[in-house]
Amino acid sequence: MTLALSGGERSHRAWAETTHAEWTKLRTVASTGWLVAGAVTLTVTVSAATVAGTALAPGLDPAKLSLTGIQAGQAVVAILAVLAISNEYSTGMIRVTLTAMPRRHTVLAAKAALAGGLALAAGAVAVLASVLAGRLILPGRGFTPANGYQLLSLGNGPDLRAACGSVLYLALIALLALGIATAVRDSAVAIGGVLALLYLFPIVAVAVSNQHWQRHLEQISPMTAGLYIQATVDVRSLPLTPWQGLGVLALWAAGALILGGLVLRFRDA
Repeated sequence: MTLALSGGERSHRAWAETTHAEWTKLRTVASTGWLVAGAVTLTVTVSAATVAGTALAPGLDPAKLSLTGIQAGQAVVAILAVLAISNEYSTGMIRVTLTAMPRRHTVLAAKAALAGGLALAAGAVAVLASVLAGRLILPGRGFTPANGYQLLSLGNGPDLRAACGSVLYLALIALLALGIATAVRDSAVAIGGVLALLYLFPIVAVAVSNQHWQRHLEQISPMTAGLYIQATVDVRSLPLTPWQGLGVLALWAAGALILGGLVLRFRDA
């Protein structure tokens, strides 16, 4: 019993020390603050511009319109997560990190917790501001109860799910990007790979003429499926339910982290 407790204490201490060290590295890099601010600013700006430029039309989804900026902000979140580990490979600092903490899975877990946490924080601010922009702007564009549209409100179940799901979406994008960056170990390649996976996948799906295959491609696309979480109108017509779609993205993120963890464990730094 004593040995087990001592082992648990050692594990806890190692985790605390590793997380503190990783947080110190992350917060002292100048790009971290700029990228977090950039993710929030880009998300809110694109969302506000989208709702301001949208004309009233049947079948539009106010919640999804107000959260359109997530599709732009996710790129900055992905870059932030990639740099959380690829900078250490480019400078050689990763050798120092792994010498100080030989448990490589603990290092990756700490980086994942911090990257995901920053994405959650930035996402929460960006989503709240985007929903507020939609709440203020959309009624002036004709999205009113008189025209059959409820005002955006986090007290409304579907709107709350779209907002909270969008925050989780950004956190999963960060984990996906971190996993890919850990596997490929190069900033440019990792960023290019993540962005291609997010933005080119839907283009390929649209280019496929066969509707059966197009539907399946949409179901496995990390961005397309993940953003189903924002839908509040005509949800039953989606290839997956909103939470199933977010689950697809979670599987992509888990797979990327597992791959990155295996590469980190079995390849020399």
